[in-house]
Amino acid sequence: MATLHVRNVPDELYERLKALAGEDHRSLSSEVVWLLGEAAVAGSRRRRMRTALDALHQIALENGPQPAGTAARLIREVRDEES
Repeated sequence: MATLHVRNVPDELYERLKALAGEDHRSLSSEVVWLLGEAAVAGSRRRRMRTALDALHQIALENGPQPAGTAARLIREVRDEES
């Protein structure tokens, strides 16, 4: 496993991280690794969401506005088919 050294951590942040680690029954190092992992996953989700939203925007530009209520109508149709 790699080792990561972080310098110049503000005292307030350090104390908050220690408190979080205590709440989660983890060492400070384990807490920071866990938080970094969560941040990496969240960043990946944000990029995928942005890509999907950009694609939807492009489709809307190419096809023009859709009539109001289209999504609700489709949902009702699917629900009716399942009944």
